[in-house]
Amino acid sequence: MNINEYRCYKGAWIFLEESKEAFLSKEEGKSLLKKGGLMVRNIYDFDCEEETSFWFVIKDNIEDISELPFSARRNIRRSLRLYNIRKVDLEDFSKVAFPIISSAQKSYKVGCRVMDRKEYDDMIGKYRNDGDKDFWIVERKDTKEVVAVSINRIKTDSCEYDDMKCLPEALKDRSYPYYGLIFTMNRYYLLEKNMKYVSDGSRSVSEHSNIQDFLMHNFGFRKAYCKLNIYRKWWLFVVIKVLFPFRNMLPIGKIRSVLRMEEYFCQF
Repeated sequence: MNINEYRCYKGAWIFLEESKEAFLSKEEGKSLLKKGGLMVRNIYDFDCEEETSFWFVIKDNIEDISELPFSARRNIRRSLRLYNIRKVDLEDFSKVAFPIISSAQKSYKVGCRVMDRKEYDDMIGKYRNDGDKDFWIVERKDTKEVVAVSINRIKTDSCEYDDMKCLPEALKDRSYPYYGLIFTMNRYYLLEKNMKYVSDGSRSVSEHSNIQDFLMHNFGFRKAYCKLNIYRKWWLFVVIKVLFPFRNMLPIGKIRSVLRMEEYFCQF
């Protein structure tokens, strides 16, 4: 086990490349927890044939636009007429992304903490030392206003659409910025970069967005099922066991997310 192959995200150790992760023993799980964090999310048997309770949403083929649903084709073409969609460097991204990210977070139907300017600047500072990110913007051709952005995590042979955000008003004006963005990025990574797949990440535990259903319906993404194992700090295990029967009644988003992950795990 190589600690450099993991990141600790919101208190959970997560392997950086889901398709290459193996089953961790209890001893290996405990070893990670000694380095910090509250739990270890262990994924193995990625893209297995068995339908399990946990999955990643991926796309591993590229089709002609004519093979997509009619509404998707129409919306993609309109988006490409109205917007310039391109990959930019971090400095250009940092100048335009903050109002888009904060506005999108405020609009989520499920409570989501809104990033302030200092947190945003800290995030950009971390990205300067992080060489595995691509940055994309969606810019109106007529006004040059940037209405959507995407932060993508580049892996050995895949790309994860780590964080896509759009101004709420641009989602409502029938200009369809996400359609052009996703179509363009799919072709860039799967055709130009010849990656094995692109991903929108794992099954959601927060359920603040319907983006994964959107990708599967309009762009041919699919569920790559996998096995899930979890190791936790002993006291967190006790808290989970006490609260688990009340998981659908708790109002606090972070606690509900932890309990939802436990629910997925209990189905194995």
